[in-house]
Amino acid sequence: MARKTRAEALVTRDRILDTAEKVFEQKGVSRTSLEDIASAAGVTRGAIYGHFRNKGDLFVAMFERVHLPMESRYALGADDHTDPLGRLRALLVDMLKAVSSNRRDQRVLNIVYHKCEFTDDIHDVVASHRTMNRKEAKRIRTMISNAIEQGQLPSKLNVARAETLFHAVLIGLIGNWTLSPRAFNLNKDAEALAGAYIDMLKLSPSLRD
Repeated sequence: MARKTRAEALVTRDRILDTAEKVFEQKGVSRTSLEDIASAAGVTRGAIYGHFRNKGDLFVAMFERVHLPMESRYALGADDHTDPLGRLRALLVDMLKAVSSNRRDQRVLNIVYHKCEFTDDIHDVVASHRTMNRKEAKRIRTMISNAIEQGQLPSKLNVARAETLFHAVLIGLIGNWTLSPRAFNLNKDAEALAGAYIDMLKLSPSLRD
């Protein structure tokens, strides 16, 4: 049997990941086996092991296809000293609109928020997610600190609380919307919701030291 080319191997890998998204969303992560994914993808279980060590490894790869482009958005404005508050607001809007318009983002985040139990077989997912969260939190704190230095936000703003609130808003909105997309229009409301977050940073006494 002829050995697959690299391009063919990548096509197979993508098909496995595409299929895993659909099966995870349908059955939930803990109830999905590699056999389920192999059968739905039309490949052997050995073909899956040719690309992934286990279900956790496959899950991480699936999540990274969505998260890495998101992570690049965080990096864009982290060192902006011209209009850091504008970059922070734009980041929140961009993230919300990206999810609302991209079916893969919606599917994977729906799995992460609503169809996933962090059991032992996907413990690598938790470690990877924590590492990503730390990097993102640091970048948001940098943007907020830069906005304070530029006089765009109050000098006594508690940066840690402001960063915590950013992710509470982002994750809360995405989590609620992926659970019930008809409850509100995430794309249409993204600008107003991001503006409300910025208003809280500027005006809320609870966010001051």
